[in-house]
Amino acid sequence: MDKSAQVLSYIERRNWLSGPLRCRFLAAGEYNENYLVEGAGPPAVCRVNHGTQLGLERQVEYEFHVLQAVHPSGVTPRPLAFSGDGEDLGDGVLLMEFRPGRPLDYRRDLPVAAGIFAAIHRLPPSPRLLVQADPVAAIAAESMGLLGRHQSDGLREVRLLLEDYHRRIVELAARRPFAGEALVMVNTEVNSGNFLIDPAGSSLVDWEKAVVSCRYQDLAHFVVPTTTLWKSDCRLGREEKRGFLAAYRQAAALSLPLDELEEKTALMERVILLRALSWCHMAYHEYVGGGRALTSDATFAKIVAYLGEARCFLK
Repeated sequence: MDKSAQVLSYIERRNWLSGPLRCRFLAAGEYNENYLVEGAGPPAVCRVNHGTQLGLERQVEYEFHVLQAVHPSGVTPRPLAFSGDGEDLGDGVLLMEFRPGRPLDYRRDLPVAAGIFAAIHRLPPSPRLLVQADPVAAIAAESMGLLGRHQSDGLREVRLLLEDYHRRIVELAARRPFAGEALVMVNTEVNSGNFLIDPAGSSLVDWEKAVVSCRYQDLAHFVVPTTTLWKSDCRLGREEKRGFLAAYRQAAALSLPLDELEEKTALMERVILLRALSWCHMAYHEYVGGGRALTSDATFAKIVAYLGEARCFLK
């Protein structure tokens, strides 16, 4: 349901923007609705929250502080205001700068994405963000938590497959393959729809699940097939991935060899696949059980497709 009128009233009562104001629905994800608000000043995005993936009590406040931390990169929206009291709109409301642009095209925008990641990863990590110093163990634990939410016979074969794969990732975590890596601020949700490509300056938006961890969380999330296929029909080949990583290495002025960057990104891809498919398993049950505040037929179709191809993803 379009809540433009309610969003407009909410903003006006808080005097967040000078009027007269106009508001229209912009886009929605799995946990947030976004509205474009225009008035006397620059346009803004009002983001209505409906849940947390990080288990936070104050999700909107956390995302506001994340945006404060990453805004100096020049490639993210500037946060303007927030309230943890969403009233009848949702769980909280965040107001941020509107950034124009189109979704990322994997076939032509990989160098742009590489530059965006480099600009963010060069920033000093904020002490206000959650830290995942051991990302493999953290993602394995999160994935098992997602799988454990629903123990019904539905999708039993897929759940058993993921539980077996989880054991392999736990074994990988015991080797601590990313110990000693530099910690940076990572977005961790970098599908093509969260990039806004514009000649005047491209951006990465949707910072609800950001943490401080190693750079490979973002790099692997970006190139793994469960991400590239989410909103497109693109599956990156090895040479395309290597080209992206080479562009990132140059933009970030990294001294480590490209082969090592490629190897560690591929290793993290295996970990990201567990989390992506475990989330799909959880979300499937929420969709069929009616337990989601925001739903999308296209998203549900993609969830079903991913679960049906789980064995192919994990081979």
